[in-house]
Amino acid sequence: MKIALVIPTMDRGGAEKQVVLLAIGLKEAGHDVRVILLTRDGPRSEGLRRAGVPVVLIGKRFKLDPTALTRLKKVLTEFAPDVVHTWLFAANSFGRVAAKWAGVPVIIASERCVDPWKTAWHFRIDQRLQRWSNAITTNSSGVKDFYVANGLDPEKFVVIPNGVELPPADSVQIDRAEVYQRLEIPEGRKLIFAVGRLWPQKRIRDLIWAGELLATARGDTTLVVLGDGPQRDELVRHRDAVSAPMHVRFAGQRDDIAQLLPHADQFWNASEYEGQSNAVIEAMLAKVPVIASDIPGNQDLVSDGETGWLFPVGDEAALVRLSLAAFNDPENAGQIASNARDRIQSEFTLKKMVQRHIELYQRLSSNA
Repeated sequence: MKIALVIPTMDRGGAEKQVVLLAIGLKEAGHDVRVILLTRDGPRSEGLRRAGVPVVLIGKRFKLDPTALTRLKKVLTEFAPDVVHTWLFAANSFGRVAAKWAGVPVIIASERCVDPWKTAWHFRIDQRLQRWSNAITTNSSGVKDFYVANGLDPEKFVVIPNGVELPPADSVQIDRAEVYQRLEIPEGRKLIFAVGRLWPQKRIRDLIWAGELLATARGDTTLVVLGDGPQRDELVRHRDAVSAPMHVRFAGQRDDIAQLLPHADQFWNASEYEGQSNAVIEAMLAKVPVIASDIPGNQDLVSDGETGWLFPVGDEAALVRLSLAAFNDPENAGQIASNARDRIQSEFTLKKMVQRHIELYQRLSSNA
């Protein structure tokens, strides 16, 4: 098949990562795939180009840029794909219209997150464009439920969980001493990781408070925040006002998280909303005990008390109580982390994610 994946950017987001993994998997399966960027390029394109997947930049200049729609239609007409699969609101909007105008036989949208920022007019666009959609993929039942509650047809949705890459057999391992050195943290401290973009959705302020409370209670923990984003300077100032670098450390955007992660003693996620967190999946795969906010996206991954623990959004005290309990019962925490790894290895593999998409594309194409 000829398949076009359309997404706004190649920033370091979860949806962008899944598009890269899917595109490479489709190419390896023998399909002719292109990734079309509506707005701008970004760091995740490097993996696509290394794998030989063409990346096409449309260059939308402002929110309602009509020339971008015309350019996108031209690109799709010239490529003549069997399937156009759009991801996230801007690409879902421009991409479905352009695909319809270009006469593409199968048009699929993808909703990746519970999106409380959307207004009534956003949902009216979603409702209108679903008529041109053969299907709408999503990564969790929570996202489906959110959009159905906002007027979309439940029969349109196909849930395909995120896929995670299993570490290669020849991957470079590092010891714990190297982890302390890279993070500039004294040896012997318990390490708690939080990974994600530094912006309001992730509720990093809650993590800072919890990190300070836990470090005060135990005296030997450091919360390491891995990632970057628009709130970085503000959050560092907040940390400096209520805590200390020894208790809460900002480690920035890194390319060695896969090497660092197995050495974490716990993994925290405090998000206000998610689709399905790649970071949580990767922590579970690395057999790190996960404590996450009790929201739909996390509920699909973490069975409370079985594959991790859930706490109410914004309740830093509950997060700290769960963390202390896990540290105080390492045998139980280890068993829960093993359960989590087993679940990811059986249900969230990259191979399954790619194959589910291929089966969907083939089924819809045969009915087109």
